[in-house]
Amino acid sequence: MTVSRAIAQLAAEGLVVTRPGAGAFRAQPRTGTGPAPGDTSWQEVTLSADATTELVPRAVDASGVLATLAAPAPGVVEFNGGYLHHTLQPERAMAAALARAGRRPGAWGRPPTDGLPELREWFARGLGESSGAADVLITAGGQSALTTALRALAPPGAPVLVESPTYPGMLAIARAAGLRPVPVPVDAQGVRTDLLAAAFKATGARVFVCQPLFQNPTGAVLAPERRGEVLRIARESGAFVVEDDFARRLVHEDAGPLPGPLASDDHDGVVVHVSSLTKATSPSLRVGMLAARGPVLERLRAIHVVDTFFVPRPLQEAALELVGSPAWNRHLRAVAAELKARRDTMSAALSLCLPELALPHIPSGGYHLWLRLPDGTDEAALLSAALRAGVAIATGRPYFCAEPPAGHVRLSFAGVAGPAEIAEGVRRLRAACDEVLGRRAVSGDPAEQPHPPENRRS
Repeated sequence: MTVSRAIAQLAAEGLVVTRPGAGAFRAQPRTGTGPAPGDTSWQEVTLSADATTELVPRAVDASGVLATLAAPAPGVVEFNGGYLHHTLQPERAMAAALARAGRRPGAWGRPPTDGLPELREWFARGLGESSGAADVLITAGGQSALTTALRALAPPGAPVLVESPTYPGMLAIARAAGLRPVPVPVDAQGVRTDLLAAAFKATGARVFVCQPLFQNPTGAVLAPERRGEVLRIARESGAFVVEDDFARRLVHEDAGPLPGPLASDDHDGVVVHVSSLTKATSPSLRVGMLAARGPVLERLRAIHVVDTFFVPRPLQEAALELVGSPAWNRHLRAVAAELKARRDTMSAALSLCLPELALPHIPSGGYHLWLRLPDGTDEAALLSAALRAGVAIATGRPYFCAEPPAGHVRLSFAGVAGPAEIAEGVRRLRAACDEVLGRRAVSGDPAEQPHPPENRRS
């Protein structure tokens, strides 16, 4: 197998040619240096020509998304990842599911554009009695579902209300669609509903995007008394709520009973629900869903079909095999226990080694911690110092669509190998903080000193 892969790589690079039944042979050497590079400078004018005609420029900053997708250099502790470490992924169960799926009759044929009926029914069961398979569309992961939802619900130039802070990938989607993200602050109880009502009134927005369960990045869960308020405010404003339920399958072992999706409380078609299997399985199992009721579903369906035609049938069949196997619930239980252990390890290490970083909330779900930096900390300098120390982190600025109230850092504990690597990563981050905060302390500015100990933890 190793030799076959090496030969395939050499063939892709044009160094050898393969002849079935004969073997592999050295390719003829390439002659010349190839065509001269063209002049692409004209593109700068073309791509910026619409800046004066559009309400919102189409230039998109994808750095916040790329930070969670790029693989770190060898030896770097990955505290900025957005997916489970490969040791936490159900690789054997996924391989078996894919093998079984490939043998299903018609598995390589064209699927229904809305998705396999059985898979749509499985997703619908998580939304309560008011939803059925007819309300569900299968999408190529959660990012694709969010893209479809925002394109369907708001025209270019329109405002869209978002939690502040929020997921950078969603902000990138909104800006790519020409929308204007408007922040609504989040506290320990989720989105501030008093400010949500004011934002709807001030902007005339018709869409609000939220993560009611284990919000990214704060980890907050929308308080029970605010759930009904969000739906009422949106309904009175004639607006949709896009519910990104990305972390429901990343619950920690000590979380207790979870609240249902907002969609399960919605009787008027206010909620457009988004969910995915990707976060709880593998970055490459890009199977998600959109659920909605009423005329909006047809618009979602039309944009989904135009953008993607359909999700490949073998992938849908494999997802159906996986969630229907006994290994699925075993995997979810194992992830719940492991995420809790890693969360506890990281929070304890931070409390011991980095007490100046404030951790106001320890979540019971998700895969990261959200910390506030001492006032005046240069996020970019800390990011660079951390990389030099051998640890990759996510700074807070990309999570805000307007000016952030303070410096923050998000640390993921899901993409590392285990407790030992978490401890080592925190030790390296301590060295980076010593470099950046120590440099600040020399300036003698008392306003830039770390928070007092009594304010470090809730």
